[in-house]
Amino acid sequence: MTEGSLWNKILGFAFPLAFTGILQQLFNAADIAVVGNFTGELGKACMAAVGANTPIISLIVNSFLGISLGTNVVIANAVGKKDDETVQKALHTSMIVAVIGGIIIALIGELLAVPILRSQNISEESLGMAITYFRIYIGGLPVILLYNFEAAVFRGMGNTRIPFVALIISGIINVILNLFFVVFLHANVEGVATATVISNMISSIILLFFLRKSKTAAKFDEKKLKIDWRILWKILRIGLPASGQAAVFSTANIIIQAAINSLGTSVAAASSAAFNIEIFSYYVLNSFGQACTTITGQNYGAKKIDRCKKTLKLCMLEGIVIEGLMVFTLILFGKQLIAIFNPDPELVEIGYIRIVLITSAHLFSLFYDVMSGYMRGYGISLTPAIITMISVCGIRIFWIYTIFQQYHTFESIMTVYPISLGTTSVLMFILLLIWHPAKRFGKIDKA
Repeated sequence: MTEGSLWNKILGFAFPLAFTGILQQLFNAADIAVVGNFTGELGKACMAAVGANTPIISLIVNSFLGISLGTNVVIANAVGKKDDETVQKALHTSMIVAVIGGIIIALIGELLAVPILRSQNISEESLGMAITYFRIYIGGLPVILLYNFEAAVFRGMGNTRIPFVALIISGIINVILNLFFVVFLHANVEGVATATVISNMISSIILLFFLRKSKTAAKFDEKKLKIDWRILWKILRIGLPASGQAAVFSTANIIIQAAINSLGTSVAAASSAAFNIEIFSYYVLNSFGQACTTITGQNYGAKKIDRCKKTLKLCMLEGIVIEGLMVFTLILFGKQLIAIFNPDPELVEIGYIRIVLITSAHLFSLFYDVMSGYMRGYGISLTPAIITMISVCGIRIFWIYTIFQQYHTFESIMTVYPISLGTTSVLMFILLLIWHPAKRFGKIDKA
């Protein structure tokens, strides 16, 4: 990442990462599609049950993924500096954090499952199934987090292809297991939750195999498993602000999901189906943000500030083109895609509202994701996180408790997305002008 042409390196990094995210989401999409089509009269209730879990599970998983971003940046900087010892320490420290953290959070989640889901305004016909899905999914959290921390190690090394291959294999297994449990064993949400956990376990084992066989500094050796507290502090210094941002972001989405659930089972099911389509667009834009973080991190480690600035410009330009094509495609075929989950005409029309309003606002997300990713590559993590928490989350929470109370419709809820994302992109641009990291850190390095 520190030598040669950048534009193809960005695409080579971003594309596998985007497809990896999409495959991960297909785990959840496959869950909803299978229960929506193969559980008869329970279809809508099952879809609503799985969909109600999405923001809560995102809160838990994404909070830890924020910490894994610290692993990504620390390893990327070390690679740029050719510091193999730091890569080794960051790898083994991260593996311990993933497993122990996953076990602790899983135990807490099991205890709080019922009160958490009861607070979500879930209809009685869906509540029991939502609790069942949550408990099974959260029980698999250690392997889910392990996969994501392993993937962060690969990203820090500049390799997004191996995690992509792992998810292709586990994704195919997930779909097969979904159909086996639901169609042949006549299970519903418990079947698809179990399939998802098994699939994540397989993907984490595959990545562990490649790390054990690695001929790079990122080689896993169980004999070296211990926490290096200095490296952990470096990871947390970058990762905790991102984790806090993800937690507040997900909390705002939980509040939004509760508002959606209050509009009835059909609206909740439609929103759940649409989410599993529009999220593909998010993974595309997010891949350019993560590419900017990793490539900037490596080049900052190598003290190549000009390449850092060029990375920002190219990630923005290439992201606009690719994300624009994705948004156009999803809006064009949105109704047909929703019908895959459930062909009910009312459900399709409601879900399409979400796809149009949110995907069209994803270009704003691209702008602030790439800019914040660029700053994180330099180790600037807290301020972008605060900006995102205040603007995205603050606006959404305020909107639900004010505007939505006056205009109690699904369209009213969805309108907050373009408003909050547009505001955040403007504020992030102002922050970038104020920090001007290339100029500030370039002077420090020269000094």
